Amino acid sequence: MLWKKSKYSGWGRALTANADLARPERLSALKALTNDAAQPAIGHCRSYGDAALNDGGRAVDMTRLDRIIGFDAETGIVNVQAGVQIGDLGTTFAPRGWIAPVMPGTGFATVGGCIANDVHGKNHHHVGSFGQHVTEMALIQNGKVKTVTPDKTPDLFKATIGGLGQTGIIASAKIQLMPCKGDMMVLTERRVDGWDEFLTLLDDATSDYTVGWIDATAKGEALGRGILEEGEITSGVSPTNGKSKDVPFNAPHWALSRPIVRLFNELYFRRVPSSGRTSVKPITAPFFPLDKVHNWNRLYGKRGFHQFQCVVPIDQAPALRDMLERIAMSGLASPLAVLKRMGAGRAGYLSFPMEGYTLAVDFPNRPDAVALIGRLEKMTADAGGRIYFAKDALCSSERIAQMYPELEKWQKATAKADPENALATDLVRRLKLRTPT
Repeated sequence: MLWKKSKYSGWGRALTANADLARPERLSALKALTNDAAQPAIGHCRSYGDAALNDGGRAVDMTRLDRIIGFDAETGIVNVQAGVQIGDLGTTFAPRGWIAPVMPGTGFATVGGCIANDVHGKNHHHVGSFGQHVTEMALIQNGKVKTVTPDKTPDLFKATIGGLGQTGIIASAKIQLMPCKGDMMVLTERRVDGWDEFLTLLDDATSDYTVGWIDATAKGEALGRGILEEGEITSGVSPTNGKSKDVPFNAPHWALSRPIVRLFNELYFRRVPSSGRTSVKPITAPFFPLDKVHNWNRLYGKRGFHQFQCVVPIDQAPALRDMLERIAMSGLASPLAVLKRMGAGRAGYLSFPMEGYTLAVDFPNRPDAVALIGRLEKMTADAGGRIYFAKDALCSSERIAQMYPELEKWQKATAKADPENALATDLVRRLKLRTPT
């Protein structure tokens, strides 16, 4: 297997790495790569910061290991290689009456990445996180395949789910799919005039899939206004999904200036009639709304962007409102801001979800935005919440143990699985995750 010197980045493009990458196409080649030394694995690098980066080292690109190994039509359990894209899993099985229970915000995320970050979706309050539906994993350790299950190897299972690839390379996984009516979604959209109304609607929502777009530039009585989307999967004839678009070059710095963002947000808010609207769309449209715009991260320019995502407990909703107010006053937010209600479901020691509210906001990579995110992270920790590793590029190590109370259990399991710290990535080193507290 040849190693190729490559420069690559996370989706935010603010951080980069130079590393030797290998792209195996068979399990035998993957095992051979780790015979002499362990290497961290990467997928399509859809995590935003440095979770997939290993500057100055090596990494195994898993995107060619993208085969469906088997499917049991009676139980709905599918066995797939780690490089399978979650969107492809949806479009393959939804017409057959099955769907992945959890879909993250992009269909380009690999199954291995979904496991390593224990991703959540727009239905977390109903079905929990991705790792809760994984029944078995094949983990590569020192060139050998180890079977990992929640019953027979619970400690290793919890350290691997949401564990950022630090226990070995996830080669394949068995996932319990969820029955569905088809590959269409009935989507209802309504305007929400402010923060308190938004939380009430999220708390009372009964639809399977619920998510809110927030106008992060709105202030005063309009603070927290936005659009609530509620969806239910259905059957039907799929309308045309349109052609994909591409952002061919880096946008100039003024493209996300305050006046332009405010104008865009105003128009986006008004696009939904005051009475609301209901439409029927292919499931890919509401699940992965930005995937039709390839390279949309170029809209932030060549310096890239950062996303801040946190979750706080239900009783700390006022702290989240304070964060949103600070964001609005800063004038730094982009049009991308999302609010969701989360349940308690999580599968790993370092899994992000907790019962509460999660807010995600994108910021162009500028010094004042970096300073603002630092303040928001402190506010999150003080509120008893946590930041999402899959989105983070800036957090300091001091608050991690406070945010993740099971960190020590994860550290013990990863030290046993990888005593030489060979699987450490830039994020793991930056946050000192493998360093005992």
